[in-house]
Amino acid sequence: MDIYASDEEKAEAIKQWWRDNGRSVIAGIILGLAAIFGFRYWMNYQQVQTQQAAVIYQQASIQLSQSQAADAERMVETLMQDYASTAYAVFAALEMAQSKLSQGEADAAANYLNWVKEEAKLQSHRELATLRLARVYLSQDKLDEALSLIAETDSQAFSSLFAELEGDIKLAQGDSSAAYTAYQQALTQLTPGEPRQSLIEIKLDDVAKANEG
Repeated sequence: MDIYASDEEKAEAIKQWWRDNGRSVIAGIILGLAAIFGFRYWMNYQQVQTQQAAVIYQQASIQLSQSQAADAERMVETLMQDYASTAYAVFAALEMAQSKLSQGEADAAANYLNWVKEEAKLQSHRELATLRLARVYLSQDKLDEALSLIAETDSQAFSSLFAELEGDIKLAQGDSSAAYTAYQQALTQLTPGEPRQSLIEIKLDDVAKANEG
């Protein structure tokens, strides 16, 4: 049964509904269009950012390979400041850290690694930077700082590397028993047949002999 008695009543009901709901409908349409165009703008912006970052990263890598460290560093700083959300900024900072280490500038290397540790979007990148930063601290004899980094990191991808590094640090602290335990853990978490297996086994043997003595 039709609830409206005539076409006029239907028309009047539609008009009344539009008067009651028209503004919210229009607002919904506007918001929907804004969301669509906003998403498209964001995607285009991200694509442009990534493309620009890729070009700068390539130039920085070339300059590093040609020992033009100052120019490369300026470009890496640009990536870190203006393109921090891209993976290219992370790659550039990691490469610059390695370059600084090779030049004996451990503090500068630590700064780049710490930036990656704090700013990288991917967990694997943050963990890799943490691992390398702990190695830098070990080389600087900042053993407590290095151990703190390891303790705060629960890494699955680099678990064996972190355990081995912990063994190196414990050994540097003179705690051969703790070093042996860490090396055992590193060996356990290692995939059999990996090249690092023989090195860890050598470390285990050396520590075992030291403990016996």
